[in-house]
Amino acid sequence: MNLLNLENPVFEVYVIAATLMALKIMLQGWMTVYRMLKSNSGLASPEDLQKGLINKSPDPSQLEVNDYVDRSRRMHRNDLENIPAFLIAGLLFVIVNPELWLAQTMMFGFVAARLAHFWAYATKKPHEVRATFYTIASLSVIYMSIHVLWVAVR
Repeated sequence: MNLLNLENPVFEVYVIAATLMALKIMLQGWMTVYRMLKSNSGLASPEDLQKGLINKSPDPSQLEVNDYVDRSRRMHRNDLENIPAFLIAGLLFVIVNPELWLAQTMMFGFVAARLAHFWAYATKKPHEVRATFYTIASLSVIYMSIHVLWVAVR
């Protein structure tokens, strides 16, 4: 059986989880843009101070760190640091053909943990709350990676 098609339920789980995480990365970027526009601040680069249709009255203070914008930027950076590893490990996990329940647990667990991490970060929960969700997601990727390595070297 070709494992990389939607007739394989494990691949179907991966496709759903990977698509949700791709959307998470892209929508987080748009959230940052929305926050910059809403606050008219938190711009990232000096060239952003050029007068234009959106920034009609540029001011050097727009380059100062704004926590409202920067919080979203940090969430985006965290996604970019974590989700690509899931995309790679998850696809390799599909190739070793794990049990469906295990794939669902690892992949949907990762997605749920990343969404909970977003919630914790966006609502300024204590670091321990955010770290718990980070840990759950990280352990999912680590487990899938070790599982793949185990199958490959056997």
